[in-house]
Amino acid sequence: MQTILSAAFVGLLGLNANGQSKDISLKIHLSGVAKSKITLLSLTGASIKTIAENPSVNNGEAAVLNIPKEQLPGEFVLRFDYQEKESSNPYPAEKRIIVNMQNLELWARPKALYHPDSTYFQKGEIENNVSAAFVGDNLKRREQLGLLQNFLMGYDQPESKFFLAGTEEYERRRLAYNKWINTQTILHKKTFVGSTFVFQHIGPNIWKGTEKDRMNSVIENYFDGMDFKNPIIIKTTEMKDWMNKYVNIYGAMSTTIELRDSLFTLAGKRAIEKARLGDPLVYGWMVDYFYTGFESFNMAAGIKMLEPYLNDPRCLTSRRKAIEVRLKGLESLVIGSIAPDFDWKLASGATVKFQQFKTEAKYKLVLFWSADCQHCKELVDKLHPWYQSASIRETMDVFAISLDETETEIPAWEKAKITLTAFKHKRAAEGIRSPEAVAYFVLSTPMMVLVETSTNKIVALPDTVEQLEAAIK
Repeated sequence: MQTILSAAFVGLLGLNANGQSKDISLKIHLSGVAKSKITLLSLTGASIKTIAENPSVNNGEAAVLNIPKEQLPGEFVLRFDYQEKESSNPYPAEKRIIVNMQNLELWARPKALYHPDSTYFQKGEIENNVSAAFVGDNLKRREQLGLLQNFLMGYDQPESKFFLAGTEEYERRRLAYNKWINTQTILHKKTFVGSTFVFQHIGPNIWKGTEKDRMNSVIENYFDGMDFKNPIIIKTTEMKDWMNKYVNIYGAMSTTIELRDSLFTLAGKRAIEKARLGDPLVYGWMVDYFYTGFESFNMAAGIKMLEPYLNDPRCLTSRRKAIEVRLKGLESLVIGSIAPDFDWKLASGATVKFQQFKTEAKYKLVLFWSADCQHCKELVDKLHPWYQSASIRETMDVFAISLDETETEIPAWEKAKITLTAFKHKRAAEGIRSPEAVAYFVLSTPMMVLVETSTNKIVALPDTVEQLEAAIK
């Protein structure tokens, strides 16, 4: 029977493959301001989070921040909320830094964080110095390629010998540049920053043909040069940005919602198949990446595409349980099935079952939403005005179930529902873990389920107001 590996074992397998086995200290000498709060924020993972902080360091003093080994290697933001004088209001300044296996000592002047004469690491510091040297050299090399590419893209005589010579020169320089990237990666293979150089690889360019031809060429060669066998790449900030650019190419070709879903599913299949040949952690990361995207757009076809990978023991996905629940929902929550039942409190205070709710309306719409969700706000801003029509309100009742549960979400819901008077409202106290959300296999919001009142059968699972309008017609 397949089991899910623990996070600790996963870390042992790959993320600490560089040998990281201890916490790292970051000593910061403050100068040039009266005092400052210093905070270290991690850029690794789904959201930025605070790793360590010192609430107040005076001018001329030093603060030591401890970085847990579980966060390493990684990219961080060092934030200074400094006061130029004792009486001044705090002012923010930030510096991105890279931390790996080396204890760091930084002399920092918050007003000049990117001036090497004012802010600098100890002699012999590796990661950030390698990064700075690479960035400077890389800019110069890419600038020349960019100038040549812009010229060729805008040249109006693509059949001329001059143009042909230009494309040959570009290709020569592109290959030389990629060779330099590969050399730098090998030269700095023991560093964390060295694992980020592969994202600079430049694929071949089609100079003749249509825009579609160019896009297909970019897609075909997008993963050239990438080392999916290196698990450290998933701890870089570049990995997600690099994949977002890949998906956006497919998005640019999407002219309809149906085509978008089809193309994004294809993008996921191609990318996962590439990653499947690499490290299990990278393989799992790729599945997680596309699951998150498919879930945010409610792409059933995309989520179903992921199912075979869950049966592969090499796929170290962290979202296995969520994907399995979603797949189960896609099998059971289908058009023609009976809508799951739940309790609904009437204005009188009495409680009835949703399936027994008495109404003259032909349909009942179950809407799962959150006042703190931007996608929900966009949907509700269209749905509520459209629902104001008397004919629509006679046809359908809206049961809006809020999954807001935190101290900030609940007041936002209380405020929002005052303006949504046409809906029937309820807040599921346990949010995404509530009986209602579990019964409907809700893993993200918004979600709409259109139910026929007389039979309690699901007649549509619309994603948009336009789809809902078509369904009730």
